[in-house]
Amino acid sequence: MTDFAAARINMVENQVRCNAVTDARLIAAMSAVPREQFVPAERRGVAYMDEDVRLDEGQGAGRYLMQPRAFAKLAQLADVQETDHVLDIGAGTGYSSAVLARLAKSVVALEVDEALAAAASANLAEAGASNVTVVTGGLGDGYAKAGPYDVIFLSGATPAAPENLLSQLKDGGRLVVVTGQGPAAHARIFIRAHGAVSSRVAFDAKVHALPGFEVAESFVF
Repeated sequence: MTDFAAARINMVENQVRCNAVTDARLIAAMSAVPREQFVPAERRGVAYMDEDVRLDEGQGAGRYLMQPRAFAKLAQLADVQETDHVLDIGAGTGYSSAVLARLAKSVVALEVDEALAAAASANLAEAGASNVTVVTGGLGDGYAKAGPYDVIFLSGATPAAPENLLSQLKDGGRLVVVTGQGPAAHARIFIRAHGAVSSRVAFDAKVHALPGFEVAESFVF
């Protein structure tokens, strides 16, 4: 039988701290949230592996819980403060929102899959994350109704920068996302300030893609 408490400590020590994650509040949050409760029962044994964990069934691209290392580095990049209002896009079964909820004042967990959204609601309630609101809708559209946000966090990769979401940021707001595929994938942060947006590449990362951000192929003569 897996000792999940020990696995959680090992995850933090061997996948998070050793990869330049130094934010004490984030480390405490990841040490406290039971990651195994946010994955299907048959996959709980691999919940703390340094890899994405599939959340749904069937064929196709599927939906995944982001690997701990990439998630931690991306969350640290967002620099979530206690007063922040956060939009978590592609919340899946709720793990990312549960961690972010321990850092922020409030979190909107956006999920397009109704079954995953229902699981997120149940999991977050069990975790006591009362400052998270789960909503459903297209991920690529964001959720302007509850905005603007201090932080927009994308819990998966997109082919290109989701620039249409930047209008949902407050002044001083940050959007963090992994863009690209394979060796060319990297994490980026966008910062909105005084009506302008700046961005930079922060680190290399490879995670599974979110649906709703596909780039239409154009015909070239």
